Amino acid sequence: MAQAPKRRRWSAADVPDLTGRTAVVTGANSGIGFQAARTLAGRGATVVLACRNPVKAQDALDTIRTAVPEADVSVLQVDLGSLTSVRKAADALVTERPVIDLLINNAGVMLLPQGRTEDGFEQHFGINHLGHFAFTGLVLAAVTAADAGRVVTVSSNGHRMGKIDFDDLDLAQNYRPFRAYARSKLANLLFTYELQRRLAAAGGSARSVAAHPGGANTEVGGNPSPLQRRLKKVVDHIPNPIVHSAFKGSLPLLRAAVDPAARGGEYYGPSGLLRMTGHPVLVTSNAASRDTGTAERLWELSERLTTVTYPL
Repeated sequence: MAQAPKRRRWSAADVPDLTGRTAVVTGANSGIGFQAARTLAGRGATVVLACRNPVKAQDALDTIRTAVPEADVSVLQVDLGSLTSVRKAADALVTERPVIDLLINNAGVMLLPQGRTEDGFEQHFGINHLGHFAFTGLVLAAVTAADAGRVVTVSSNGHRMGKIDFDDLDLAQNYRPFRAYARSKLANLLFTYELQRRLAAAGGSARSVAAHPGGANTEVGGNPSPLQRRLKKVVDHIPNPIVHSAFKGSLPLLRAAVDPAARGGEYYGPSGLLRMTGHPVLVTSNAASRDTGTAERLWELSERLTTVTYPL
């Protein structure tokens, strides 16, 4: 009996020609965001590096142009921990780019000591969730103006340990860095799925998709805590079967962003052990991330906290 053909693994070679399309990547100066931006630019996309640090963003831009001399790439300064900065950046972006084909919400912080954003929010929740919620809402009209525009939001396996406690959003009662991070990554998924439901109800072709990089060896944004530095040192010097490169970690983001078969409300991540390494495949998230009641409540709260109302 003839064997069934082996399914080919999705790779960067599957990223199509993106000439004429515009992609915005937050946190694109390093890690998986940089790798995704470089790949998109190499396939002809006009790429906007939306970053907090303009010096590091310029270095990333120069590196991309060295690798891809013809790359159409620019820098947008945005601090997701400041709603004033988010509004200023969004206004500048849509003025220059009234049509955005891909918005990749990648920037984030991890395992920070207890602290607050400029607007008084706990840092992980304020940057990873509220900053991206506001930025996406402010540029969404440009995404829906595109032919099949997409919003890709980056979550993490850590979402499985997250819990949305509406009575203690600052985690003032029992702050733990990983607890705060996990909650923000759960919020990213709740946002992704609720945005997809609202996009579908409004009609049109825009899609909201999620992805996670697995155990990507990257520098996560923000000022690293002693714990974060120790973990990075271990990852850098000990071979680890559940850690892969930033480039491989970028592949789930890219598949969510450009695979024609990717549908709204899907979630992509690595295929291997514990979903930490391997080629990008469709993966599942936990039941808490699919709770529509929590998602609606979080959405309404996010609109109040950011004063950003979505045009849907």
